[in-house]
Amino acid sequence: MTARRRLLAASLCLPGLARAQAPAGVPEAWPSRPVRILLAYPPGGSTDVLARTLAERLAVAIPGAGFVVENRPGGAAVVGTLAAATAAPDGYTLALGNNQTHAANAAMVRDLPYRPTEDFAPIGRLAEVHHALVVPASSPARTLAELAARGKGGGRLTYASSGVGSASHVIAESFVRREGLEATHVPYRGGAQAVTDTISGTVDFFVSTWPQVVTLVKDGRLRALGIGAAARLAELPEVPTFAEAGAPFMAVDAWFGLWAPARTPGTIIARLSDALPRILAEPEMAAKLAGLGFTPAPLPAAEFAAFQQAEVARWRALVELTGIRIEG
Repeated sequence: MTARRRLLAASLCLPGLARAQAPAGVPEAWPSRPVRILLAYPPGGSTDVLARTLAERLAVAIPGAGFVVENRPGGAAVVGTLAAATAAPDGYTLALGNNQTHAANAAMVRDLPYRPTEDFAPIGRLAEVHHALVVPASSPARTLAELAARGKGGGRLTYASSGVGSASHVIAESFVRREGLEATHVPYRGGAQAVTDTISGTVDFFVSTWPQVVTLVKDGRLRALGIGAAARLAELPEVPTFAEAGAPFMAVDAWFGLWAPARTPGTIIARLSDALPRILAEPEMAAKLAGLGFTPAPLPAAEFAAFQQAEVARWRALVELTGIRIEG
């Protein structure tokens, strides 16, 4: 049995994850029971924060039984994403994912047990965030060049990531390879523990999404050596962009979107897709996302589908640069 089939068989043993053969009927009162938003990451990371914030607003915009976030981490974000792909297409399971689950894995994971485009119906893009390279506050490195110097001439660095094949891994490895550094990758199951170990100095650096570390940088517990923004951020103007720091290739934004299993009735997709831009435009929601480091970036379903296809191609090029592959 191939690795793809083993993972698929294991997923189908989980309650409610048998792949439906045809769309289920849509009750007029949808949603008459809670709608699950499956997340392929553990609690505490950027994707989790966004999912829980969105779930609260969806429950108001689409009255019914509410929206609940269910974390299914594991397997380079494959486990939770596969669970969503194989769920019944009845409107009661959604997937909130990102560039890893719905673009990078298509290029990186060998024998991927789900198809990021064909197995999902896009609902809409939600937001984008920048990545930043952070070091412990106690680190002697105050620039990317100083950090790189520590990984040359017999020195060796350690860097955290939120998982093998994650965007944080790919971006950090591109820095290591371009600079010719000696470095050891230390993968974690999500970003929360990676942040904790970076603060303590257990690892030398971590490429994180900005929402996950912005408060810690402001508080002085982490130091940001570069960020993937087009210009310096007004809130922390001392942090240079990756381009200014001599590493423009590291300016790879993360993006987030909402999907349903393929064959979910179009009436449900349309209702959700129509609600998203209104939610993201709410002043309170926009302010909350900005405070967390997110930039609202809504795209309707059709445009989001085209954007996703282009991102799959982009990540294939990044994977070629780093050589990172994951066995599915």
